[in-house]
Amino acid sequence: MNGQLISRRFPRASAYHPEWVLAGVSGAANPLWLAEWLSESLDLRPGMRVLDLGCGRALSSVFLHREFGVQVWATDLWFDVSENLNRIRDAGVEDGVFPIHADARSLPFAPEFFDAVVSIDSFPYYGTDDLYLHYVARFVKPGGTVGIAGAGLMREMVDTIPPHLLEWWTAESPWCLHSPAWWRHHWGRTGALDIERADTLPDGWRFWLDWLRLVAPDNTTETRALEADAGSNLGYVRVVGRRRAEVRLLEPIVSVPAQYERKPLLRGSE
Repeated sequence: MNGQLISRRFPRASAYHPEWVLAGVSGAANPLWLAEWLSESLDLRPGMRVLDLGCGRALSSVFLHREFGVQVWATDLWFDVSENLNRIRDAGVEDGVFPIHADARSLPFAPEFFDAVVSIDSFPYYGTDDLYLHYVARFVKPGGTVGIAGAGLMREMVDTIPPHLLEWWTAESPWCLHSPAWWRHHWGRTGALDIERADTLPDGWRFWLDWLRLVAPDNTTETRALEADAGSNLGYVRVVGRRRAEVRLLEPIVSVPAQYERKPLLRGSE
């Protein structure tokens, strides 16, 4: 097992024990590989406050703290916060990684609290609507960064799905996957961020396939789709934007004050 998960492309991630990595599986992507790739486009420095949004079992949160000395709020809705706390304690990083149970659309943080928001292979599942970027960017200081990395498309599939992907594409989730160009336009039109990077990982589909074969060998539908596609449409996508200091992000409306006043229902009944 010691030879597993060693990659020249990801030297930092390769230092972590495969048993620890595999015990923390939370999806169809290696969170350490993607966190390392994303970090190459982020200026992470010791002491920074980072929101790891949709962190799963907090492997990426532990990695970011250990590798860069940042403080990380490991935030997820689905995975048990007590389990994540145990994992964080056992990793010896309890003083720098803080597990939070929260919905990505209802975050319990103060505006401009974080220096960066990162999301590893989870953002497409909640962040594609037209209003979400404005919402989440509020939690980043002006000049701070928002960065995502995860499964995506090499180009948008506007009209038809390629035949070799149809069996896998019948699932609900692939419809939320998008290309770097789509994300650049989707984020850029809001005016909240200056988009600094929107690209794909060379041979990302191979890393996706290697991980899937290791952690979900019975998922033959997705495996066959990746093998047949060979990177033509599927791979890993990275997007990084920096919050524009001159743009004021308004507080979202979460409730409307009650102001009922009785009025006549029909004409002539005054």
